[in-house]
Amino acid sequence: MTEFLLCLTPGPAVLLVLSQGLKSGFKSSLRGTAGILTGNAIYFALSALGLGALLMSSATLFQIIKWLGVAYLIFIGLKMLRSKKAPSDSADLAVSPKRSMKLFSEGLVTQLSNPKAIIFFSALLPQFVSADGRVVEQFAILGIISLAIELLVLVTYGWAADRGSGLVLKGRFSFLVDRIAAGFLIGAGMGLAATKRL
Repeated sequence: MTEFLLCLTPGPAVLLVLSQGLKSGFKSSLRGTAGILTGNAIYFALSALGLGALLMSSATLFQIIKWLGVAYLIFIGLKMLRSKKAPSDSADLAVSPKRSMKLFSEGLVTQLSNPKAIIFFSALLPQFVSADGRVVEQFAILGIISLAIELLVLVTYGWAADRGSGLVLKGRFSFLVDRIAAGFLIGAGMGLAATKRL
């Protein structure tokens, strides 16, 4: 339940998927979702090995990761704002391997630079693990459940963004799709900037 509520909160991952779904469609948002889940899997593995707590304990490292993420999200948001390409051009084209990798890497970098992911996997998740049981198996089960819940939530957001962009593109304000998508990314960067250590 905790994981589900955290996933529903519009953090950087959700805003990135919304942005990709709006600009390039549902299938494109799935690439970003895959990158986000890969980032979660990496942080999950680090947490299981005890390295996540080490990352959290370093204030300097925490700040470096956070501000790299802020800069990255705002950069791609501003780049999207400056784009002259019509939204329909990118939405109607098939996703090329190069574009697919870019969407995936956006999701991966966004999640790896999100300190909230470190906090969740290093501080919150271990509280549900009993030292009396099989720790590795418990971590594995929790990790699988966490990834499955986030997959469901992000896919839903991506689908909703795609449907929403379809409605906008039919009207006179189709040019707003890129602006809204860029706004989501810049908002995600600003939200990340406000993140504090526990």
